[in-house]
Amino acid sequence: MSDLPHRLRDALQQADFSYDSIAELLGPIAHSALSRNETLPGRRRTHGGSPLETLIRLFLLQTTVPLDHAEAALPGLVDRLAVEGILEQSVGEVAARLDVRPYATDDTALWVVSDLTPGLDGGPQRIGREHVLGISPASTSLAQLTIRDQVGTALDLGTGCGVQALHLATHSDRVVATDVNQRALWITAFNAALNDVADRIDVRNGSFFEPVAGERFDLIATNPPFVISPATGERLVYRDSGLPGDRVVEDIVRAAPGMLTEGGWCQILGNWIISKDQPWDDRLEGWLGDDVDAFVVQREVLDPASYVELWLKDSGHHGSEDYLTRYDTWLSWFEDQRIEGVGFGWINLHRTDVSNPKRELLEWPYDVEQPIAPALKAWGDAARVEVTEESILVLAEDVQQETLGQPGAEDPSTVVLRQQRGLRRARQADTIEAAFAGACDGDLAVGQILDALAQILDRDPAVVRSSYLPIARELVSEGFLRPAPGTPGPAT
Repeated sequence: MSDLPHRLRDALQQADFSYDSIAELLGPIAHSALSRNETLPGRRRTHGGSPLETLIRLFLLQTTVPLDHAEAALPGLVDRLAVEGILEQSVGEVAARLDVRPYATDDTALWVVSDLTPGLDGGPQRIGREHVLGISPASTSLAQLTIRDQVGTALDLGTGCGVQALHLATHSDRVVATDVNQRALWITAFNAALNDVADRIDVRNGSFFEPVAGERFDLIATNPPFVISPATGERLVYRDSGLPGDRVVEDIVRAAPGMLTEGGWCQILGNWIISKDQPWDDRLEGWLGDDVDAFVVQREVLDPASYVELWLKDSGHHGSEDYLTRYDTWLSWFEDQRIEGVGFGWINLHRTDVSNPKRELLEWPYDVEQPIAPALKAWGDAARVEVTEESILVLAEDVQQETLGQPGAEDPSTVVLRQQRGLRRARQADTIEAAFAGACDGDLAVGQILDALAQILDRDPAVVRSSYLPIARELVSEGFLRPAPGTPGPAT
C-alpha cells in the first residue's frame, strides 16, 4: 500500500482529530445528537473553518466543505483521497465518500475508516450489498469481551472494517483478518496502515475458516453475519451469511476447537434460535465438543416480531412499499421453523485438551462491568480449579453480603452474596453457605471450616461436608471464592 494512510494519519494528528477533542468542540448536546444520527446541532457548532471543524463536518456530519478548507485540513491529500474513493470533489467543494473517525477505549486510540453512516437526519437508510459497517454496538461488545492476554497468533474471522484486528494487534504478534467482502478487505488493510500496524495484520480473502485451513491460533474473535432470516431477497454481506437459521454460529462453534492451540480461546458474538421444541441451552450444548470448556451467556431475547422489525429497519426497509410483505414473509418463516424467539449473547470456548470439559450456559440479562473480558478469563481459570476438602480458599474482594428480615428478628430471612464486579452475580445463601464464604480467609482448609460450622450448629460433620463441598465448588466456579495466593493454580 502507498504512503497515503501514513500521510492521512499525520494530517489527522496535526488537526487533533481525536475523540476527546471532537467531544469538547461539539459540546455535550451536539455530541449526543450525533450519536442519534442527528447532525444539525453539530453543524451549528462547526462554522469556524479550523482543520478540526472541517474534518468533523466532512467525515462525521457528512456535509460538503469548501475546497480550500479541505486542503488546509488535509494538505496535499485531497486529490489522492479522491482517487482512492475516500473523498469526491465538485466545483469548489469536497464531500466524503467514506467515513473516517477516531475510536477510543480505555487503553486504545485508533482511527477507523468504513462506509458512510446511513440514515443521518432521517434520510434514506438503504445500503448496498457490500456495505462495510463501521463501529457498532456489536463490534464494541465483542471488543469488550475479548480477552487481552498477550498471544502469538490471533484470528479476526469476518473482519469487516477491521476494528477487531486493530484491537488484536495491540497484544498479538501476528493477526490474520479474513472476509468474503473485497471492499472490507481493502478497508481493513487501509485501517491497518492508518494505525501503523500493517506489519502485524495479514488480510486474507475467503469464507470462514477456509483461508486459514491447517493453521491454529491462540485467540479467535468473531462477530459473524449472524442474522437469522429466510433465504429470500438481497443479502447484506456484513449481517447475512446465506446459511439457514443459526447455522453460521453453529458451524463456527463446531469448527473452532480444531483451529485453537492448547489453552486458546474462541470468543463469538452471535444470535441463536430459541425453538418451541427445545430449550436454548440444550440446543447450544449440542454444538459443543469434548475438547473445550464453554461459557455461554444469553444476554437478550427478542420475540419474532421485535427481531424482524429490528433488522428491517437496519436494512432501511421500514416505511418502504414492500415493508409489510417482507415483514409477513419473515414472520411466516419463523412460524414454519417453530422459532419462538432469538437469543443474543456470547459464546466463549477455551481449549483445554483435558477430560471432563466444564460447561456453563447462563441467562444473564443484567448489567455487567465492562470490559467483561477479565471476568471471562477468570471463569476459564476457575473451571480448572479442583476444590477438595484440603483446598484453601479466600472470598473475592468484591463480594458483599446482604441480609433481609424483619426488624428485631434473631436471624435474617434471606442472605444474598453479591459480586460488585465482573458479571455482578448474586446468589441466595443459607446460614451455612454464608458463614462458610465469610470464613474463607486463607487460613483454614475447606474441610476444617465445614467441620467447625457443623460443630457450632450441632450438625453431623460428614453430612455437612458432603452437602457443602459441591457448593464450595460452585462458589469457586462462579467467582465468589478463589484459591488462596500461593496455593496450586488451575489444572492444565
